[in-house]
Amino acid sequence: MTENGEECTLHQSGEAPAKGNSVANDSKPIKTSLVDVKSPSEHNDELKIAAADKLAGGEFSPCQPRPPLLPRLSRSSRSGSVEETVRTRRLRNSQESLSDPAETGSSTDSLREDQTVPPPGGFVLSGAVAIRNNQDSNVRPRSAATTGSPVFRDRGSSLSEYERRPRSQQSNPTDHRGRSAKLRLSPVQPTGTLPALEKSFASATLRAANRIDRDCLDYAVLAREKLGERLHRNLSDSRLLENMGSDSASVNSMRSTYSVLSPIRPQDVRNRSFLEGSVLGSGALLGAEELDRYFPDRRVGVYVATWNMQGEKGLPTNLDDLLLPTDSEFAQDFYIIGVQEGCPDRREWETRLQETLGPYYVMLYAASHGVLYLTVFVRRDLIWFCSEVEHATVTTRIISQIKTKGAVGIAFTFFGTSFLFITSHFTSGDAKVYERILDYNKIVEALALPKGLPDTNPYRSTPSDVTTRFDQVFWFGDFNFRLSKDRTDVETIMNRTAGGEMGPLLEHDQLSKEMKDGSIFKGFQEAPIHFYPTYKFDIGCDIYDTTSKQRTPSYTDRILFRNRQADDIKVLKYTSCSNIKTSDHRPVIGVFQVKLRPGRDNIPLGAGQFDRGLYLEGIRRRITRELKRREAMKNQSSSTICTIS
Repeated sequence: MTENGEECTLHQSGEAPAKGNSVANDSKPIKTSLVDVKSPSEHNDELKIAAADKLAGGEFSPCQPRPPLLPRLSRSSRSGSVEETVRTRRLRNSQESLSDPAETGSSTDSLREDQTVPPPGGFVLSGAVAIRNNQDSNVRPRSAATTGSPVFRDRGSSLSEYERRPRSQQSNPTDHRGRSAKLRLSPVQPTGTLPALEKSFASATLRAANRIDRDCLDYAVLAREKLGERLHRNLSDSRLLENMGSDSASVNSMRSTYSVLSPIRPQDVRNRSFLEGSVLGSGALLGAEELDRYFPDRRVGVYVATWNMQGEKGLPTNLDDLLLPTDSEFAQDFYIIGVQEGCPDRREWETRLQETLGPYYVMLYAASHGVLYLTVFVRRDLIWFCSEVEHATVTTRIISQIKTKGAVGIAFTFFGTSFLFITSHFTSGDAKVYERILDYNKIVEALALPKGLPDTNPYRSTPSDVTTRFDQVFWFGDFNFRLSKDRTDVETIMNRTAGGEMGPLLEHDQLSKEMKDGSIFKGFQEAPIHFYPTYKFDIGCDIYDTTSKQRTPSYTDRILFRNRQADDIKVLKYTSCSNIKTSDHRPVIGVFQVKLRPGRDNIPLGAGQFDRGLYLEGIRRRITRELKRREAMKNQSSSTICTIS
């Protein structure tokens, strides 16, 4: 008996009923005799009739489990004809599922919601039919599965075979689960080829984040000419992949939607001081993370130039050939210029250098010793990773009132790599080789560097040699070593040389011989020489000395380098600048790639210091020069007269 006083006739629990016996009872009980057993076909016919009666009455017996939840039909499917079709199909499917032993009785969710406790006595419900109420489409009937029998319990623990199918393999959208009756169109395939993607296929936000100066396309040129090669980013002027079809910059910029700089978290600003030091270099301002962000290959470009100016007051009208040669693909990160017998106005010389290099570079430091000038320029966005700069000088000729012979050195640390740059002027004279060796020995012993900078590798340092106390050392200047040969023989060898092969000349070079003997520049190297001797020329022409002294052409101006670790310095270019002819010496330039290592915060930082006054003056001169050039072009075009004959 139920709560409403209705009677339900049950099977005995000794044997589980078959699926075909599960029906939905009406308010009037369906009595089945335990003695009078009917055939399965007759029993199924009665079940169908009872189900139809229950459909007409719209009521279900409280002792029956409720049908499963069904999704709402769309408005377009709520018409009378559609509803009638749905009800007919669902009735047919329910009856088929009752007779099919492979089908499950309900979904897992309906079993979980409606678990009917079997009554005492070991009886279970005979069955139920799930029919959607045709009076209210918003009412969602529940599952009709019973849980008393082990058969139904097993069936209710998993989804039906139809429910396991992918959605694309399920049949009519209106049957089984009452799916939406919306018409779904098949995807249309393109008839032709799709249009090509833009070169920059990042989103608008990332494109805006990557937008940098657009007046230089050297990265795009490099990408077109050298596909597959890794881009040496630090050798250019920070123009990042403006027109390249690569999304690597976009991926990196996803960390910040405002710029290409890495974002800083407020907690890091609260808790961390970069100057406290980092034992392992992890997270330091000069550490590996910052180094890899600016220099992925950990190599920096260094441009070194040395020039004996012969004390001339007049400077060249244009220094582009000295610092920005046309055969160079990229500008470098550091520019170090050493001058011997410099012009009287040192400030004017430095201003001209700043004017030539432009707003992308700032003068990190400048030092002098008499007429020896040494100047260091660095890209302005790298100045924050430079340490404090130190310098020292050595005089090799004490008697002279004007300090023309000696050396000046500048030292600093960039990230975790220490640099030493020395420019010097040794004793002149064809036969004074021994005096020049003495000059070298005095300089390496007396040059007091570093002063406050920490030694990055003290175990390899020697107190008697300053060049052993730094990772990367560049020594350049007028060393005054000559060719030990008569001028006639030297000119004959020069006339026979072809393709820049200067080996026959260098066999008579005093410096090369002394370096092989180990008496000077111990541990230093020099790139192969493929240019003609740089001394001595007549002013303003390419003719060697025609005075009465008839000096022998020689390689007096040299650039040497030394590194603590093998292959830390790679030579890209080593040549002379033949376009500057205001001195009897030709400038010598060298371009290098130098290995960098991460540093620690115990290095005293320069805090971005540079010569601001020089920077502003150089930029003002560039603007003035450009305005004058445009005015001249305008006047020239306006003064053109057209005549009609």
